[in-house]
Amino acid sequence: MKKILLINGPNLNRLGKREVSVYGEKTLEMLEKELEEYARNKGIELVCCQSNYEGAIIDKLHEAEDKEFHGVIINPGAYTHYSYAIRDAIASISVPVMEVHLTNIHKREEFRHVSVTAPVTVAQIIGLGFYGYKLALLGLIEKFREE
Repeated sequence: MKKILLINGPNLNRLGKREVSVYGEKTLEMLEKELEEYARNKGIELVCCQSNYEGAIIDKLHEAEDKEFHGVIINPGAYTHYSYAIRDAIASISVPVMEVHLTNIHKREEFRHVSVTAPVTVAQIIGLGFYGYKLALLGLIEKFREE
C-alpha cells in the first residue's frame, strides 16, 4: 500500500474558526477525516500532520523520504510566500510533493501572489477548497502509475 504524507502549515489548525468568510466553516479535522477516507478508498494510507512551526514542517518533509513515503501533499500556509527553508527541504527530497491552497492566492493580497515553494513541487492546486486536496491525491496516484 502506498503512503502519502499530508502536511498542513501555520494557522490551518484554525480552519472553521479563522476568517470563515475566506476559508469556510469546515475544520482541519473534517478535512483530514474526509481525505483519509477518500485515500483509503483509493488504496492509499494517508498520514496527517499540522504544525505552526517552520522547523517541524522541514523535519516532516525529511521524514517523508526517510520513512519511505511515496508522496507528500503540503499546504505551507503563509510559509508559501517566503520560506526558502521549506522550499529547500522540498528540493532536497526525491519524494514527489504537491502544493495545495484552499483559496486562489492570486486573487488575494499581493504578497500572497508569489509561491517560493511551487517551483520545486510537482504541481500547485489553488482555489478549490477541500476538493483541491483530493485532486492533489489523485495527481500523486497518477504519478505513481507513470513510474
